[in-house]
Amino acid sequence: MSRILVTGGAGYIGSHTIVELLSAGYEVVSVDNYSNSTPAVYEGIEKICGKKPLIAEEDCCDKASMSKQFEQYGHVDAVIHFAAGKAVGESVEQPLRYYRNNLNSLLTVLALMEEFGVGKLVFSSSCTVYGQAQSLPVTEESPLLPATSPYGNTKQICEEIIRDTVAATAIKAISLRYFNPIGAHPSAMIGELPRGTPQNLVPFITQTAAGIRPQLQVFGNDYRTPDGSCIRDYIYVVDLAKAHVAAVERMLQGLQKSSYEIFNLGTGTGRSVLELIKAFEQVTGKPLPYQITGRRAGDIEQIWADPSKANQALKWKADTPLQTILQSAWEWQLMIPHYHNLHPFARKTVAADGLSG
Repeated sequence: MSRILVTGGAGYIGSHTIVELLSAGYEVVSVDNYSNSTPAVYEGIEKICGKKPLIAEEDCCDKASMSKQFEQYGHVDAVIHFAAGKAVGESVEQPLRYYRNNLNSLLTVLALMEEFGVGKLVFSSSCTVYGQAQSLPVTEESPLLPATSPYGNTKQICEEIIRDTVAATAIKAISLRYFNPIGAHPSAMIGELPRGTPQNLVPFITQTAAGIRPQLQVFGNDYRTPDGSCIRDYIYVVDLAKAHVAAVERMLQGLQKSSYEIFNLGTGTGRSVLELIKAFEQVTGKPLPYQITGRRAGDIEQIWADPSKANQALKWKADTPLQTILQSAWEWQLMIPHYHNLHPFARKTVAADGLSG
């Protein structure tokens, strides 16, 4: 049985990926400091899979503590590195926090991988590395333009760090540049559980529909798009999780064409913020009051993927219908109150604001 170490495993994408790894027969070690997550997620994972991962509460920037995890769990076949701050707007407000956390966590993981002879890394990258692409859809060969946010810049720098490390060591890596993950597991046992004010669009939509927030704010309606709002490629988080398993299997089976590969993970379809709002209303029958406000610093006008390389090489495709994805997000929102009694931070909501995507 192959053992996979997952950093940020209690997070939104990490938890869904652990479900897919366990379901595929892997043994999983999940490392998380719960800075933006909760250990309650492991209860949901256990209900879905009938078992939990091995669990370690550690800060991935703390090399001494992380070293103990590599020692304790013995041989690790691959690492999936999620642990990082992930909010564009927040990174604009707190750039030093993002540079410190996102870069140091990767540096620590790579150093320990080299020290303990772990030779395979799947890295959680982002479409933000493309900046405001001049040609759409973006392919893996599209130029990396200046990032529009510190978050996006950390992902660019992390990819450079990985590229240089792979060239100088025995480590091999795959970077997965994914677009906008949304939705929740169909069991409604796990989903996106933001701390305080949501930093992503769909949790803000579902909280507004649930009456937690009075209205949704849409940042900008004067972009050069059909309805003036930003356009994104919204990908189902379960489809995204399955791509990480496919990437691990590609590495373990020795199918990589080079020591460092990059794949776009998206649907290939761009949808605007206003389109997503209307689609949610149609699926759930819940009206969404919203207000148009000014643009938000760091936002890209429009972007969507050409996922054909991942479709072919990973034998993977994001094809879950949008209606199914949005329904899963709403069903998860209805389940969230059950988590409130376990972890009070889930109650912490502040004055309403919104996201452009």
